Order: sequence, then structure tokens, then C-alpha cells
Amino acid sequence: MAVRTVLALRALGLGDLLTAVPALRALARAFPGRRRILAAPRGLAPLALHAGVVDVVQDTRPLAPLDRALHRADLAVNLHGKGPQSRCLLAAARPRRLISFGGDGPEWTPDEHEVARWCRLLRESGISADPTDLDVARPARPVPAVAVGATLVHPGAASGSRRWPVERFAAVARAERAAGRHVLVTGGPDEVGLARSLGELAGLPNEAVLAGRTDLLDLAALVAAAGRVVCGDTGVAHLATAFRTASVVLFGPVSPELWGPPPDRPWHRALWAGRSGDPHGDRPDPGLLEIHVSDALGALYGLDSARAAA
Repeated sequence: MAVRTVLALRALGLGDLLTAVPALRALARAFPGRRRILAAPRGLAPLALHAGVVDVVQDTRPLAPLDRALHRADLAVNLHGKGPQSRCLLAAARPRRLISFGGDGPEWTPDEHEVARWCRLLRESGISADPTDLDVARPARPVPAVAVGATLVHPGAASGSRRWPVERFAAVARAERAAGRHVLVTGGPDEVGLARSLGELAGLPNEAVLAGRTDLLDLAALVAAAGRVVCGDTGVAHLATAFRTASVVLFGPVSPELWGPPPDRPWHRALWAGRSGDPHGDRPDPGLLEIHVSDALGALYGLDSARAAA
């Protein structure tokens, strides 16, 4: 079958996009010169295009019917979930070939890392994919001079169950300042209040709180320039992986074996108490609360030596 158009569905968030980068690159290698379309939220388009994994991003809401412009693709790949909803959405768009878990496709494995899962889907469908192909080039965006080598603290997350208490983030920020490092606080437009609270508790100057003042590529450039990142299980953790920026990631209801940084990169440290919970809960997960400030600081202090050794 001659393939001219490749459509991938991944209408989710920032971390979801970045964990799909190896699979999207595999499709690009398998079908060079073909038009590659990603069905995903509009806000992710700048990063997806910067990473070079697709040619076009078609604004798509989670599990919403696909725009008619996406119908009749030569190849459609379901990188969204196990279905049947996502699989039926793509099937309704009448692609010439559909690759998806379920139906006649490969079998879904629950306890599988998100990056490995989508690469396996492609491999078992006859397309070579490398789950280690995670790196993204640093965006050509200016950053404040103090951002270079700074400690970037990102207290937000998509759900309350994955948000470490702001007081603990502030304690980490104070310790980093006491160690002579610049500290910056980032966050999205809906996390400005949280970031400002952290800044006040940590005694940071107003200009150190950048939440709500950056677009996605600005945020990516800040993560790429930073010396280390401290955050929860959220998209910024995957940005740190993509740019090989040392990081300490605090996991609560979800195991890092499913969503964490690659274990072969010792400059990324994933902290987890070892028990799972509701990833969509409103309150901090009990396991997340078992991670203390001393745990985060101990992991931070070991990052430089781990990266030097690697």
C-alpha cells in the first residue's frame, strides 16, 4: 500500500506528547517524505513542530470526533489509548490502514512503561521503533541569565493527588538558595497563585516566579537551560528528560516504572514511596506525602556527581 498521509492520534497532555516522541519519530523514519499529522490539542503544536516529529498538528480534544480534514488517511495510528473509544474514532475516519491496540491489533499490557508501550505497538505492526529516542533539541528562545544552571521548581500538576505540598517545595527552594543557587518557579496560567505562594514562602524575589509569563516553548527553553529541575509527576518532568536536564521527580499515585524517567540516565531521580493510588484525586496522595523534604534534598545533592559519573 502506498502511504502518502500518516495520522497519529494523541489528544492528551504535554507529558503524553513527550512519551510518544520515540513512536512518532519511528513513523517519520518508516515513511520519509510523507505528510505526518498529529491529532492533539492546539497548545502542544509549537513543541511537536519544534521536535520535528510531525508536519501538522490538527487541534483535537480528547475522544472528540476527528475533523473531516483527517478522514481517509493512508495510515492512522492510535497512540491515544487501548480503546474502544479511541479506536472507534479513528475507524470512523476511514483510514486505509489502522494500527491500534485491541481488535485485531497487538495486546495491551497494563504494567508497561508508556514510552515502551507505543514503540511495541509499532514494532508488532512491522515498524521499527527505539524507545530511547527521547531527546529534543533546545528551543532557540532567550532565557534570563539567572536561568542558566538554576534550580527550576515546578509545583503544579494536573491533579491534586500528584501535587506535593507547596510548603515542602518552598523548603527545597530555600535550601537551594542557601547553597548559592538561583531558584526559579514555573507554572501554567492556572498555577500562578500556587507559584506565588511558593515564592513568598521561600523568600524569592518576584522576578523569580515565572508562572503564567511563559508559553510552552519559553518553558521548554527554561527547563533546557536549568541546572536541575524539581517537580511532581507532570509534563515538566518529561521536558527535563527530553533535554537531559538533571531532575528530581516526586511520584505519588503512579509508579515511575510506568511514567518515570529512563532508568539508564542516573541524573534523573524518581522518588516514590512504593504504593499506588488514584492519579486523578483532589488531595495529595498518601504515598506522595511520605516523601519528605530531606528525601528531595538528598536526591538533589547527588545529581551533580551522578551526571559527572555518567
